[in-house]
Amino acid sequence: MKNAIHFGAGNIGRGFIGALFSKSGYHVTFVDIAEGIINQLNEEKHYTVKLATEEGQTEVIENVSGLNNLKQEEEVIESIKNATYLTTAIGPNILPRIAPLIAKGITERVKSNQDQLYVIACENQISSTELLKGYILEHLDEETKANLDQVSFFNSAVDRIVPIQDNHGTLDVMVESYYEWVVETSESIPPVEGMTIVPDLAPFIERKLFTVNTGHAVIAYLGYLENKSTIDKTLEDETILQQVKETLKETGGYLIHQYGLNPEEHQKYIEKIINRFRNPFLNDGVTRVGRSPIRKLGPDDRLVRPAAEAKKAGLAYTNLAKAIASALLFDYQEDEEAVKLQDMIKENGVANALQEVSGLSREDEISKEVIKQYELLKK
Repeated sequence: MKNAIHFGAGNIGRGFIGALFSKSGYHVTFVDIAEGIINQLNEEKHYTVKLATEEGQTEVIENVSGLNNLKQEEEVIESIKNATYLTTAIGPNILPRIAPLIAKGITERVKSNQDQLYVIACENQISSTELLKGYILEHLDEETKANLDQVSFFNSAVDRIVPIQDNHGTLDVMVESYYEWVVETSESIPPVEGMTIVPDLAPFIERKLFTVNTGHAVIAYLGYLENKSTIDKTLEDETILQQVKETLKETGGYLIHQYGLNPEEHQKYIEKIINRFRNPFLNDGVTRVGRSPIRKLGPDDRLVRPAAEAKKAGLAYTNLAKAIASALLFDYQEDEEAVKLQDMIKENGVANALQEVSGLSREDEISKEVIKQYELLKK
């Protein structure tokens, strides 16, 4: 049986990438520090994926096992040596932490296995595999680097909503029925069900990040300010719904300008995404979607990047500025980044905090518009 090793045994890993590998005839080894999940994977050797639909269709995912990377380093290295694919869905901030172990596995692999290894980071960040590759290279000796033609690194774009859920101690996971996994390569690679191969990822990943992720964030932050509980209930508020549409009109303006997208087709894509967010079976909390505001306010992330690109192209960005301002007001006390961001604002002022997390200078026109919107939103 073919082997895939996947870093991240959480709901996204099990409900999306790992499930696709299993359905494609791979044995999937999940790597994580969550000992309970790893033990269950090894004991039960299967779990169920349930779709967030009225029918609630289910599918049993088999040929799975787990390794604890804190306690089973040698076993992880051995698994990397024998895998066809190495993937991650663990969060961009965790990539530097797993890179040393992956580097050890690659070092041993090039000594003993001449087959190609395909590395794909499935994270919500532009060029996440390139980032992972850079972290890995820091831990490789020169001899291994000289043999890296045996290892292919492909960037990808992933899209599937997997809400926080109470699994009642089981491995079962609920996901939306829609998904997209786009991988950038011109090579012929082993097939995986549900994987789409494209020669140029940029239009796909930016369309996804600046429609799905931007839209999701706007709904969450505006919903939080209006004391809404879930994403679908937030969209029942016509004022917020219209604000989301106006924001995605701005990101769409940039995407159409940059990549020559068909305006009518892109509008249909926006409408499809908003309808996905309306799914009541996801029961997706605004505090889950809004978590980690510092990361989401980063210069290359879903709010600041499209605003900066729109400004550069001479396009509108006022609604994106309002979205950025709403993120600055996300003060959810159970989210570590939200607490840290509010402390930064209290200590240094909102303009300085914005500059620190997003790279937008106080004199930037976007920053000025954000501060204006911040004052209007603040209650």
